[in-house]
Amino acid sequence: MTHPSHHARANPDKPACIMSGSGEVLTYGELDARSNQGAHLFRASGIGPGDAIAVFMENSPRYYEILWATQRAGIRVTCISSKLTPGEVDYIVRDSEAKALIASRALAEVALATAQGLAGLTLWMTEGEVTPFANFEAARAAFPTTPIADECAGAVMLYSSGTTGRPKGVRRANAAAGPQPIDGPNPLAQIGQALLGFSPDMIYLSPAPLYHAAPLGWSMAVQHLGGTVVMMERFDPEAALAAIQTYRITSAQWVPTHFVRMLKLPKETRDRYDVSSLTSVFHAAAPCPVPVKEAMIAWWGPIVHEYYAGTEGNGFCFISAAEWLSKKGSVGRGLTAQIKICDEAGDELPPRAEGVIYFAGGGEFEYHNDPDKTAQSRHPKGWTTLGDVGWIDEEGYLFLTDRKSFMIISGGVNIYPQEIENLLITHPKVADVAVVGAPHEEMGEEVVAVIQPADWAEAGDALAAELSAFARANLSHVKAPRRIDFMRELPRHATGKLYKRLIRDAYWGKSDSKIV
Repeated sequence: MTHPSHHARANPDKPACIMSGSGEVLTYGELDARSNQGAHLFRASGIGPGDAIAVFMENSPRYYEILWATQRAGIRVTCISSKLTPGEVDYIVRDSEAKALIASRALAEVALATAQGLAGLTLWMTEGEVTPFANFEAARAAFPTTPIADECAGAVMLYSSGTTGRPKGVRRANAAAGPQPIDGPNPLAQIGQALLGFSPDMIYLSPAPLYHAAPLGWSMAVQHLGGTVVMMERFDPEAALAAIQTYRITSAQWVPTHFVRMLKLPKETRDRYDVSSLTSVFHAAAPCPVPVKEAMIAWWGPIVHEYYAGTEGNGFCFISAAEWLSKKGSVGRGLTAQIKICDEAGDELPPRAEGVIYFAGGGEFEYHNDPDKTAQSRHPKGWTTLGDVGWIDEEGYLFLTDRKSFMIISGGVNIYPQEIENLLITHPKVADVAVVGAPHEEMGEEVVAVIQPADWAEAGDALAAELSAFARANLSHVKAPRRIDFMRELPRHATGKLYKRLIRDAYWGKSDSKIV
């Protein structure tokens, strides 16, 4: 059993987190003291075991201080993307049933707009204060640095989109009954030790926003074990290489877009940095183009591993660099659950036949406040799915071929078309709309809105600019379409069903696709 509090007692001056840009250090001793104070503050504010809070911040050491406070106070924490609009933040805060919202001073503009509709919530702000938000650090400082009397492990509930386009909280089931000890086993830490060389001596680079599931989970697993997390304020390809050299990084988790951007640096720039300290890196979140991964292995050596999993935690596939070189394109074999490939009727398919990917015997989950979406993720035999499509070979290696829901993954970020469609259809000049992902060399996919104008005569650059501005005013920029195309009539069945595959396939150059 491990926990940052153990490392604080054994080695209080060891860095638990270093910000790669500013060089700010958070030691294990400081993390332990501040997370204890945070737990006391939560209790004094009426936030007890099983209650929820929401965090709306950019990457910062304060993030870990808050996360570990919730994890020793039995609190469910929801981390919200710093890129969302006030309406999007408001929805998640309400739906998560949060009793408090902690925002950062850097995000004060959106936080203040959100707070106007959050009567009754406790509001705190880190690194400053703007009414009605009270300063979090000042409030926390009034409490002791010793543990609270009723310590118990907390939980994380991150949001994934639902079929209606609204995000849905993913709640993982805990098989054990009652409050759990704060220093219990950490599954990701165990996987990291078994497959990725995780150890107390590791120096881990976290290049992505902490509100995403993978950066949050893996970096906290590192701190469970007593390693050091070097966190980037924001990703920059050359800055990432500089951080690897400066801090002698041993491990890191990436998405394919990171690889693409680093590979696009001039060769003389890439060669300027010493990356020989790397012993094991890994990637996920989106399919990695085979040429990109080949180039990364050629550059960094056979240390570039891959996994396939979801926020839902229902299964975990893994493939080492050595395995991948003989199974190029695969995301590995199931480790924590058995992979089942089924047709639309739910019947299991033989090797190399494409179908919906299910996990059998893995972790259980439900979608918060959405029993219908939860039911849709279940097979009659109790297996669970993320909605992805793929096939397995005779040796059990999984290959992804599609996403059943047409979720768009751009730069490693999941984007759900329905929410964008629901907005654009409200524009008076739009008669119909379909949003799809189209191939993009750097981002993997880009968001494309295909518009059927109310008046075909208005189709053109002016309307495209108007719709782009409308989308950006109401959605976070990562969801706003990067491209808007026009079609006289979208392909719909008489029943109203949209043949989105026909539209999407046209962008991906599939020979059998035809838009009518």
